[in-house]
Amino acid sequence: MRPDGDPMTAIPEKTPNPWAATVLLLMGNFMNLIDVSIVNVALPSIRDALQASETQIEWISAAYVMTFAVGLLPCGRFGDKLGRRRLFLWGVTMFTLASALCGFAPNVEVLIASRALQGVGGAMMVPQVMAIMHVIFRPEEKARAFALAGVIISLGAVTGPLLGGLLITVDLWGLDWRPIFLVNLPFGIIVVLGGLRLIPRLIPESAMRIDWLGVFLFASAISLVVLPVVEGPLLGWPSWTIAALALTLPVAALFLRRQASLERQGREQLLPVMLLKDRGFLSGILIVMLHFSAIPGMFLVYAIYLQTGFDFTPLQSGLATAPFPLGVMTGSYITGRFGTRWIPGRIALGAGILLCGMTWLRHMVGNPPADLHLWTFAPPLAINGLGMGLAISPLFQLVLRDVPGRIAGAATGTMQALQQVGAAIGIAIVSGLFFVRLQQDGYPQALNHALGYQVGVFATILSILALRWILMRERRA
Repeated sequence: MRPDGDPMTAIPEKTPNPWAATVLLLMGNFMNLIDVSIVNVALPSIRDALQASETQIEWISAAYVMTFAVGLLPCGRFGDKLGRRRLFLWGVTMFTLASALCGFAPNVEVLIASRALQGVGGAMMVPQVMAIMHVIFRPEEKARAFALAGVIISLGAVTGPLLGGLLITVDLWGLDWRPIFLVNLPFGIIVVLGGLRLIPRLIPESAMRIDWLGVFLFASAISLVVLPVVEGPLLGWPSWTIAALALTLPVAALFLRRQASLERQGREQLLPVMLLKDRGFLSGILIVMLHFSAIPGMFLVYAIYLQTGFDFTPLQSGLATAPFPLGVMTGSYITGRFGTRWIPGRIALGAGILLCGMTWLRHMVGNPPADLHLWTFAPPLAINGLGMGLAISPLFQLVLRDVPGRIAGAATGTMQALQQVGAAIGIAIVSGLFFVRLQQDGYPQALNHALGYQVGVFATILSILALRWILMRERRA
């Protein structure tokens, strides 16, 4: 235990190899990441096989996103209290069992319920991943570990459609869409069995009391954002979606007021107020939210552009994204070698490269060649992957740099909850921009129009970093 008496920062004397533990942690996280996107490729097959309505098809995705986003911060805090290793393994087990229920679902109602259960399992395991990594690595090793996490997160964004297209094309044992869920079973078993042996057991804050009113207010605030953002575009933004969004701010204000009151009373908070006073944490989660609002939305409309606009198969569409993860791996390898040095500068470099790459990609998709093929957009996609790889690891370092180990679960839960909110908002905005222009201008101009959001996002991130640098210079002067 360190001299400051923070048990959650302790590295047990007989800790197994932290890299072996990290591989298992990230394998569990990867299962969750690909499940966010893999189902999109299979929705037409699921609709035909289960005779599902458009609303039911929408809820196959929405049920997962809702339970996952709502559960991230509370489950991060539950990990602090009950033990992160324990909650991670419980989450993987629930996620794996729910995947089996999805794969064998006899009707769409069971599938939707099973997807919601998958989201709960994902919310239990995901916050523990980076919270455990935050405390089992020495500071000089943490940058490389977070770089590896960045690779996995980025790969998850593009592997889902590729793997889904491959599994549906192969049609294993005549099961049609079902293997996209059943493929999780062997990996879940490996993670649980390996985790029992290799993931270290950290001392939990067992005396901590859970703020159940705070859990309710947080869940309400997240639901009031995510539900209308997911359902609004499909339903034409009825009045209840606007009312829900309008209620978000007062409910969020009540949640923050509750946390401040608990701090004054000397009681544990669901979202520790000390995090809200940390400018690095706040600026970091804002950038995380913006950053992850750009990438999922881009790949969603890009897949539609290729498959519907240019008759690519799901497998071809997935292969066309391959330069992106290759760029991510290159960028992550480079940035991981810098350790804890120049964190804001590396984020700015990555965001700048992404800004250039998105501008290039936007121009190319708006003016496609007559002989469009798999690798037409490879150069700008590789550049975008490089930028993301450079930015992700230092971004996680910026968010968690000054967070004490005992509240790492709350910090990572907050970061990942807002990451999901950002992704949901980004998908709604980008798909809205795309479909608004599609009917009148066609696929090239529609995607060109939609990618204007990505260009704006990375320009905004650079502006935030520049403002942060200016304020730091003024404080030092």
